[in-house]
Amino acid sequence: MGFATLPASSDDALNVNKTSTAVQLRFDVRNSPSLPERVKANLERLDGRRLTKDGVLVLVAQDARSQEMNRQAALDRLIEMIREAAKPPPPERRETKPTKGSQARRLDSKSKRGEVKRLRTERPE
Repeated sequence: MGFATLPASSDDALNVNKTSTAVQLRFDVRNSPSLPERVKANLERLDGRRLTKDGVLVLVAQDARSQEMNRQAALDRLIEMIREAAKPPPPERRETKPTKGSQARRLDSKSKRGEVKRLRTERPE
């Protein structure tokens, strides 16, 4: 994991032009010994656009005016992404039959719709 500082982009260009407050965090997901394989795969799947071809996750934080706050924001984002990737997969859905009530409502709405269409074509004599 490494940090690099760079000038932040902002509409308010007073402090931005003088200091490098933006922080770029680079974390090598593929070669990280601390992450299990499942978490690595989930990280790549969850946020593939922030990964380089080499499997390095790049996060840029530039919201705060100080470099230290941006560094902490980038770290917090990385931790949140790892937590999200470490969540267990949801249980598979068990298929169930439609309930009697839902079947009755469906058939009732179909018959009402058919009645409306039948009344359109019927002509009183």
